[in-house]
Amino acid sequence: MERWEGRRSVTNADHSVRGGAVADAMTDTETRTGLTRALLWLIVAVLAVRQMAVVLRQPPGERLTDLETWIGEHGVLHVTGSLYDSGRFTGTPFAGLVLKPLTASAEAALGIAWTFGSLLLVAALGVVAARALPAPVGRRTALLAVPVAITLLMLSLPVRNTLHLGQTSILPVLLVLLACFVARDHRLQGVLVGLAAALQPTLLLFAVLLWLTGKRRASVVSVAAFAFCTAAAWAAVPKDSWTYWVHHVAGAGLGERPDSLANQSLHGALLRLGFEGPAEIALFLVLAAAVTVIGVRRAVRYAHDGQLLLAVAVTGCVVVAVSPTAWQHQLLWVLLAVVGKVGKRASDRLVWPAVVVLVLTLPGKMLLPNVGLVIPVRDNVLLIAALGAACLAPFLLRTSPYWQQPVPTDFAQPVAARLGRVPLLPFWRRALHRPNLLLELLLIRVVYSAYAQVRLAATAGRPLAEEHGRQIHAIEQWLHVDIELWVNQTVVRITWLREFFDYYYLTFHFIVPLTILGVLYARRPADYRWVRSSIGFATLLALVGFWLYPLAPPRLMPGLGFIDTVHGVQDFAKPDYGTLTTVTNQYAAMPSLHFGWSLWCGVVIVMLAPKLWMKALGLLHPLFTIAAIVATANHWVLDAAGGALVVSLGFGLTYLLSGPRKVMADDKQVAAEPVKPTVEPEPEPEAGRDAEPERDPEPVRAEVGGT
Repeated sequence: MERWEGRRSVTNADHSVRGGAVADAMTDTETRTGLTRALLWLIVAVLAVRQMAVVLRQPPGERLTDLETWIGEHGVLHVTGSLYDSGRFTGTPFAGLVLKPLTASAEAALGIAWTFGSLLLVAALGVVAARALPAPVGRRTALLAVPVAITLLMLSLPVRNTLHLGQTSILPVLLVLLACFVARDHRLQGVLVGLAAALQPTLLLFAVLLWLTGKRRASVVSVAAFAFCTAAAWAAVPKDSWTYWVHHVAGAGLGERPDSLANQSLHGALLRLGFEGPAEIALFLVLAAAVTVIGVRRAVRYAHDGQLLLAVAVTGCVVVAVSPTAWQHQLLWVLLAVVGKVGKRASDRLVWPAVVVLVLTLPGKMLLPNVGLVIPVRDNVLLIAALGAACLAPFLLRTSPYWQQPVPTDFAQPVAARLGRVPLLPFWRRALHRPNLLLELLLIRVVYSAYAQVRLAATAGRPLAEEHGRQIHAIEQWLHVDIELWVNQTVVRITWLREFFDYYYLTFHFIVPLTILGVLYARRPADYRWVRSSIGFATLLALVGFWLYPLAPPRLMPGLGFIDTVHGVQDFAKPDYGTLTTVTNQYAAMPSLHFGWSLWCGVVIVMLAPKLWMKALGLLHPLFTIAAIVATANHWVLDAAGGALVVSLGFGLTYLLSGPRKVMADDKQVAAEPVKPTVEPEPEPEAGRDAEPERDPEPVRAEVGGT
């Protein structure tokens, strides 16, 4: 018995140790969550201050342009004539009545108060949307949802456009969300939806959603409230009401041209595609009816499934599509659709929210290239996102077995680190599956667009860039590697060699890396991931060099005798160098990404190519590239050294994040070799004594590094 008591005390001690470890782990998790939440709220505060500063620093004629048009010294709301005589006021007559009292405010005070009030509405919208997430919601998600929602709203194009123009489009969205998620009384719900529809008539579609989801009293009250507000405006300003409702058919045709890119409705898209006249109107009505039926049916289904926020977002996306005009500041509904879950696999769950966030935060030119075939998609990308949410996106129901437990991602088998002292980061595990193609294409396009924008923005004065050029030239002379002029003059005298290097410089810089990425994506997806990450890190590091050390290439150094074989003779008497200056930064030479990317290609080919002749070709590419950049006078030799440095750092960062390392074995992971116990088995109890009941041995965990 004493032996049993001793063993029981050991077991209790073991459980106490494990319980303490679990408690410590939970405390660490809560601490990290708290720090993350504080950081997110700090980001919210910084974004709010920045938005106010951006708006208020604009000159009076360029900030809050719509608000000043309506309320300014000689604005629409000040004159005694019609609201719509100038064509600048696009709101309903009821909106004009609501805004009329603001005309007595001082312009400066009104600008500050309006911007601050709009930010408060954005914060309220984020709070309501975060609290409306479909259950069950984890504790960590509940803590982080509000600051994340407000951050996404502030970064979105609709909110930024609203703050810049001084529009009222945030208020109708907030009224609808308050009606659906805050108000409990059906009459109050109807009044809120009716007020929203009085400001934006197509929001009356939410009365249909209320009716079909069983809230019929709220639906009837919303129609009555809308009719009352509209009638009150008609009684107060009958001429304007006639102009808005009859002459312009519920505001269609007011404001900008309906075929402009700012109008992201089906009507605007059809006009941009060349349809016009009665045929366009008939086609628009047919498409609008189809989108309404499909979208509202889907919204009702999601509402019955307990995903009311998604149902509201889908209905709002239908409103965006079927409105005669849906300006950019009215497209917040698309961002709300980010709450829908799409995909059975865990690796696909990020595709839909990533696409929505990118579309709602970045201009179309950054998402898609300026290629003829994709221009119609790029010009209508917000409408396509709205139509996708309303009619196409296969959102999961909560009854789906994949709602809480999607198909997990396969990860590479962990191995020991090659360099024990390297501080590997264990949270980034190398996945084995092929990443989503759409998400990868968007990622590559956005990163390249950002690279091009930063590269162009990292401009510097010509004297500083030339001074840096003289520094590099002097260092090369000291190192006896200043071979650029001799190579350039030699190649210029050999026509076929000059043409070959010119073609190589202009063509293979993009073709070879894209080909490697495409082949690896199709044939070796596990290797594709670290290869893609390494070139991405190298490119980002190169941007730091472009920004900190603007450098004039040899072809732009006066008095040294270099000949620009690619771009032609440059006029050094001018402050710029023709149209080329407007499309690229002439002084982004250090480091050379021409050589850096080619070296990356060579290393990847040598490491992964199965044939010896492929590896040899891979080694030739960086050799030809360095010869081309020197022969064409576009880079110094040391620029190539800088390119090699950033590529080496790119591979190093990739190794730190996803390189081989030890991982902690968990309950779902079986060790490769079971650990054998070293304690000798105890003798069986003698006959006549109470035998201890048999117990399953507890699993032994290997003491290895954590993930």
